[in-house]
Amino acid sequence: MNKVVAISRQYGSAGRLIGMKLAEKLGISCYDSSLLDRIAEKTGFDRKFIKESGEYTASGSWLLSALAGRDYNGHSIQDEIWNVQREVIIELAAKESCVVVGRNADYILNGKAKILSVFIHASEEARIQRVVNEYKEVTYNEDPRRRLRQMDKRRRAYCQLYTDVHWGEARFYDVCLDSSKFGIEACVDILTGCYNRL
Repeated sequence: MNKVVAISRQYGSAGRLIGMKLAEKLGISCYDSSLLDRIAEKTGFDRKFIKESGEYTASGSWLLSALAGRDYNGHSIQDEIWNVQREVIIELAAKESCVVVGRNADYILNGKAKILSVFIHASEEARIQRVVNEYKEVTYNEDPRRRLRQMDKRRRAYCQLYTDVHWGEARFYDVCLDSSKFGIEACVDILTGCYNRL
């Protein structure tokens, strides 16, 4: 059975970067945005549309997302993306040990791989710095705190819509790390040690 590090993260906490550096250190693949290409290929949907629909609800409400945009059979486009995303993640984990960033991989792979379930969080100030200066998605004039809250709320709602995991609650993860306290390299070192003990 392959080993998979499944990283969930707060928006702006450097979870993606930690995942990439961890995979590089371990000599395994890291799947994040590369998953989008595979899902787009299988569904025929635009990559940007999948990016928004494959990890976030359209609103911050799981209930609204559970009821909106359904056909007469109760299915939605977001459900179709979830199912394909699930298939792709299961296929990758069956093929190789890897790191998967986001997309509820810990839930999807439960019982299908040796999972190290990780949640990366950071202080609000560190997240704001990263979102404004590195991601360049928001300026200080646009209220970056609002953007952080909005993105985390949408991730939480998506997780709630498709899993029984309470996004961000420590009891649902093997390891929770504060990247603003430990730094990226120390987080990678800690996770390397955990991975080697799986």
